[in-house]
Amino acid sequence: MMNPPKQTIGVCYYPEHWPESRWEEDARLMVAAGITHVRIGEFAWSKLEPNPGAYNFDWLDKSFDVLHRHGLKVVLGTPTATPPKWLVDRMPDMLAVDADGQIRGFGSRRHYCFSHEEYRKECARITTEFAKRYGKHSALIAWQTDNEYGCHDTVLSYSDAALKGFRNWLAQKYQSPDAMNRAWGNIFWSMEYRSFDEVELPNLTVTEPNPAHVMDFRRYSSDQVKSFNRLQTDIIRKHSNAPIGHNFMGSYTDFDHYAVSEDLDIATWDSYPIGFLDRDSSDDENKARYLGVGDPDLQAFHHDLYRACGEVRNGAVDGRWWVMEQQPGPVNWAPYNPAPYPGAVELWAWEAFAAGAELVSYFRWRQPSFAQEQMHEALLLPNGEFNEGYHVCEKVSKLLKQMDSKAQVVRADVALVFDYESQWAWEIQPQGKDFSYIELVMRYYRALRRQGINVDVIPPTKEAITGRKLIIMPGMFNVSEDFAAALESSKAVILAGPRTGSKDENFQIVQDLPPGALRKLINIKITRVESRPHHSPVLLQDDLAFEGWREFVVPEASVSASMKSEDGHDAIFENDRMIYLAGRPNAPLVDYIVTAALNKAEVKTTRLHRDIRVRDNNNVRYIFNYGPETVDCSELIGDAQLVFGAASLAPRSVTAYKL
Repeated sequence: MMNPPKQTIGVCYYPEHWPESRWEEDARLMVAAGITHVRIGEFAWSKLEPNPGAYNFDWLDKSFDVLHRHGLKVVLGTPTATPPKWLVDRMPDMLAVDADGQIRGFGSRRHYCFSHEEYRKECARITTEFAKRYGKHSALIAWQTDNEYGCHDTVLSYSDAALKGFRNWLAQKYQSPDAMNRAWGNIFWSMEYRSFDEVELPNLTVTEPNPAHVMDFRRYSSDQVKSFNRLQTDIIRKHSNAPIGHNFMGSYTDFDHYAVSEDLDIATWDSYPIGFLDRDSSDDENKARYLGVGDPDLQAFHHDLYRACGEVRNGAVDGRWWVMEQQPGPVNWAPYNPAPYPGAVELWAWEAFAAGAELVSYFRWRQPSFAQEQMHEALLLPNGEFNEGYHVCEKVSKLLKQMDSKAQVVRADVALVFDYESQWAWEIQPQGKDFSYIELVMRYYRALRRQGINVDVIPPTKEAITGRKLIIMPGMFNVSEDFAAALESSKAVILAGPRTGSKDENFQIVQDLPPGALRKLINIKITRVESRPHHSPVLLQDDLAFEGWREFVVPEASVSASMKSEDGHDAIFENDRMIYLAGRPNAPLVDYIVTAALNKAEVKTTRLHRDIRVRDNNNVRYIFNYGPETVDCSELIGDAQLVFGAASLAPRSVTAYKL
């Protein structure tokens, strides 16, 4: 970035939930806590338009005026995630339908189908009203489209509107039913279609549907999210110069976030580290150790992923990203909702700022005493008194100001490819009950973080791999000829496998056998794969093993093989540029193979204590202790000047020093 922005604190605010007489006091207290940005409006459609065409903007006008008078900057959300009851009653077929054919009705939120054209017209209408009225307001700093696309599993809809849209999408893609039949392999089980109007949605089948059919429906559904978002961004840009963002979610992959981000100026996401812990981790020991602070790597992974999304529109190295919602205390929606340990809320903020976030915005300002989220803590208690999070805002914002902290991350030497189509593919055809693409990627990410290096999570594009020393791409469904050529022309070391390059874009086994186009880089053939239950790992040597997935590989003369399994099969394959791992590695094996790849790429590493993580931003290195014990990091810091913190890191604490 030419002029990197200062890093700051925000909050999500719902003035419509509180008496107007309280708004001035709320704004005054926000400023006192060091808050600069306030998100409003994203759930207020029924308040803004209580009856069709009868707008009530007075209260929102006053909210803008109050916040602006106190010097606060407004992030305005379009209210399309919560269409009012009168609109649903007018067009009941706008509701989504689940895979079992059940209508997903009114009474909560996100009750719409992305494919419904008439609902889109209503969204365009209310977005236009918003953009015209507030697009030039001097308090406006940014827009947010809708809220959390896909939350509550709402991307995949099996409605009549989706069926109509899917058929049209197929006709545009394939042009003829014969071309689609060949691409899908519909000769199998007599599934051939005479016209696109015969195609149904891939649910309610007797047994599993054709995986190519499902993959195209996933692509169609993702495209619907992109076009729904673009409808709003196009309208907003006609009336406003303020940047536009959307708040993505954690571990949510039902649409391609890179594609949606092409129409955004800022990628934002909603970070709930404790809420994610029980849902996204299968390791009971880690769940217990990090109960009140969250997984040391899951939040960081999403920071890196959404930083990459912010780069899609803005360029290769100057992407913008925010945390739009940061957990401030116990939440209400996880299986269990423990309180953050002392220091955790502050640690989360610094982890985001260290990863280059411009803004960390807390959800929410005041805990409600009513409705679905009344058990979700906030910066203020339900009676308006300060909660713990308020004091964290005061402390962090003061330090940010003292440091003159700015969002400026240098492109990392190491990049980890994350590909949404690969996630869909291995959900559609896991070939093993516990095979998970995102979990496989996380194994590699954790190993990289344990080596004390900065990592960029990237899409599989030529631009994203430029300038890297090491590129890691586990489980990538389809490696295109173009991407393989870009990898071949790069100077990076490449670590791939398992399951990389195993299918073509039509979900068929590649003609010359996996890893397909990657054979330009390493000349091997994968002739057999097997998935195995958790109690039967494939042992290699010492404590190294494949868990759940193993491939049988035939190398050509230019490829060397190392480390056999105990049953006599080669496990690791290598040439001067590339390493291929023929199975899903357990933790010791992924540490081993990542270390080998880093050494091959000549990337400097520092093996860290199990609870310690590091991250660099703007010539400052941050050290995080996620664990329950004090850890001495004086050897890591050396003679460097401390910015804040201490060399001996207490549990759930942060230290920063000058590089």
